[in-house]
Amino acid sequence: MTVTVYLPLLLALVLAWWAPRIAERGGPGPAARGLTVIAVAAAASSTWSLTMLALTMLDDLPPLATLDEHPTLELPEPVPGPVALVAGLALLLGGVRLLIDLRRRLSTHRRLRAAGTAEYGLVVADWSAPLAVAVPGRRGRDGHLLVTAGMLRLLDADERRVVFAHEQAHLVHRHHRLVAAAAAAAALNPLLVPVRDTVAYLVERWADEDAAVAVDDRDLTAQAVARAALATVGSGPASVLGINGGAALQRVRALTEPVPAPRRRRLIGPALLGAGFLTAVTAATVEFVALARVWL
Repeated sequence: MTVTVYLPLLLALVLAWWAPRIAERGGPGPAARGLTVIAVAAAASSTWSLTMLALTMLDDLPPLATLDEHPTLELPEPVPGPVALVAGLALLLGGVRLLIDLRRRLSTHRRLRAAGTAEYGLVVADWSAPLAVAVPGRRGRDGHLLVTAGMLRLLDADERRVVFAHEQAHLVHRHHRLVAAAAAAAALNPLLVPVRDTVAYLVERWADEDAAVAVDDRDLTAQAVARAALATVGSGPASVLGINGGAALQRVRALTEPVPAPRRRRLIGPALLGAGFLTAVTAATVEFVALARVWL
């Protein structure tokens, strides 16, 4: 097998370097969607590449190993044995990380839904910790907002409107799906962790911009974001879901600037990179199929 089987792993490094730079300019919505799709393609491609590498260990198992010892039937050695072993271990660890992330995410959703019954799409929990979060629905049901007494005490009436509009934007655009998909991609391929973090930041920026439109006041939105985000950064359920107060300074700075233009052209490069993932893994698959035919 040639270098094409390793290309998805190398291209993942390029995507990880590129993602934060894409977030610095243009509207956050298209960037969040585009990066999530490319991250999923990258994770799928790299996982399949690792699978093909790991499967080359089959030539060390009977009856292939017996054929390999025959002087006239020596089988091709596609990759060194240690490389195949490392690939297999990477696959195993990726699967474990994915299961852990899914379990934590589902457990957090259950805890948030158990906080109370929503009335008019809102649950107010008598918790002292400041928290405001969009709780996704299940089985086709609409989600709701969860806000704690601690958060309500922290904000004034106008700032509460901003926070409610921000969390409602998360529900309307189903940001939890984008964040979960990017997190799954990073679980399978840790090289994509910067992409996961960038998507989490972009959905926050997206909700900030929607809130600014809803209240028609960017300065008020920046003020509310600063107070709410700094109070909740790295805390409990919101941190697990990946939708929280991280990168508060960058978000506030962005709200003090004019409304960002869409600039979808910035996604042309990443889209070509995504095509590169698919091309590389297709070429590697063709080589692997040819190798399997020789074995069989």
